[in-house]
Amino acid sequence: MALFYGYLFPSIFLAAFWALYRYEQVPLARHMGELLTVTALGGACFGLPTALVSERERGVWRRYRLTPIAPASLIASTVLARYLLLLSAGFLQVALAMLIGMPLPAHPLDLFLAFSFVCFAFLGLGLVIASLADNVPAVQALGQCIFLPMLVIGGVAVRLASLPSWAQHLSAFFPGRYAVDAIQSTVTGEGLGTGVFSLFALLLIGAAGCIAGTKLFRWDSQQRFYASDGKGWLAVALAAWLVVGAAAEARGLVATSTLSRAEEDTGALTGITFRDRPAAAATRVASSGEPYDSAAAPQAPPLPAPADSAPAAAPPAPPLAPGSSATSPAAVEPAVAPPASAERTWRDVTMQDIELNLVFVGLPPDDGVVAPIGEGRLASFEGAECILARLPQWAPGKVSDPVQRVRNYLFVAAAMDLLQIPELEQGAPLAVFEQLRTEFPKDALIKILYWIATHPTEGDNQALDHLPAACLPAAAPPQPAEARDRSSIYAVKLLGRLLGKIPG
Repeated sequence: MALFYGYLFPSIFLAAFWALYRYEQVPLARHMGELLTVTALGGACFGLPTALVSERERGVWRRYRLTPIAPASLIASTVLARYLLLLSAGFLQVALAMLIGMPLPAHPLDLFLAFSFVCFAFLGLGLVIASLADNVPAVQALGQCIFLPMLVIGGVAVRLASLPSWAQHLSAFFPGRYAVDAIQSTVTGEGLGTGVFSLFALLLIGAAGCIAGTKLFRWDSQQRFYASDGKGWLAVALAAWLVVGAAAEARGLVATSTLSRAEEDTGALTGITFRDRPAAAATRVASSGEPYDSAAAPQAPPLPAPADSAPAAAPPAPPLAPGSSATSPAAVEPAVAPPASAERTWRDVTMQDIELNLVFVGLPPDDGVVAPIGEGRLASFEGAECILARLPQWAPGKVSDPVQRVRNYLFVAAAMDLLQIPELEQGAPLAVFEQLRTEFPKDALIKILYWIATHPTEGDNQALDHLPAACLPAAAPPQPAEARDRSSIYAVKLLGRLLGKIPG
């Protein structure tokens, strides 16, 4: 049982996380908080209480009772032995992750301390489960009642940013949230200095669990929980969870930044480091603590209504002939460089920025299920020519902001992919790429695609309501956040083709 819950069970989770996030440029680094929390949680909810209850059923603890050793000493030695098992299992998880390609954690000593706090909190929980369960099957039932909600709502296996608001507030009362936060801050963050509250929460929950578990401890299998004295100690363990959650709510630590998470998730798929993220975007999250709402941000002018009859398309600009059309660099870029104090825009992008912040290897394959792009001639893809014919007259393709215009075109490819329209998802990116190369000169398009890839949350989503006019079959539009993430992946893929870093 110790081998399974201590070593095999967490390793299965590690393999599952690696398969799920295999496109990340740094394997598993962003998920070690979750993996190590699962390691400690499995050993606490199942390993420790299963061993204790099994030994109680076999009469082992009844014999220990005859020895001149205090019960607290016996329980402490059992918890210490289980802690050493969890510690070795944690080292195993880190070693396996590093074999896959994860670098050494940023703060190894802090990681050891954070994992020790996590083990203490969950081992206290295991003692309470062992005190409540009368037999081993009851341990499994009680363990699942805690383990599964901790995975789904407690922020262990499901990202908090993807949960609804009520679930994020509920997660503040679960120790799993603080375990992930404390560990992750030592692997990819700035260390335990940023996770003091999480350590406090784990320490309080662990201490309350150990006290309650010791007071409720039973020596003989004939003793039943419902007939035991001191059942009120169970309230001590529950009170610690409530105190921690209330303190987190009072300190405003519950809200999760959707902007930051969206950028992290996009960067995981595209290899974007987000070193070039504008200060304004970071300020929106840091100052308010609320998810960024694009509807509340400055919006582009309302889209013009599509004309009843197709107007003549704007004359295309030669890809590399500056000054020859309205969309050439002379038209879309300022005549003089902006002052040094001005906020950066897409016009300030350099090749050094691209080389520093983007990686063009490890992207989802073009023939896969994420951001596919067809090979061959555009005419060989059914429906692609319809998209290409509609795009010059498409209302979102006529907005004045060139970045928003390109983003709108990328929404077309993203929507076809997210809605899984087989006859269009392979050809739509080719049609969009052809339109972009026709409408924008190469050097301006390179800068705009980079800007969209590294700024997925800017602009508006109005184009998603105009997709049927771009040959999209009548269907509900995709979720804006998903469309933005997928558009960022397409931006990297098309940029790689422009720069010759990706064949196609």
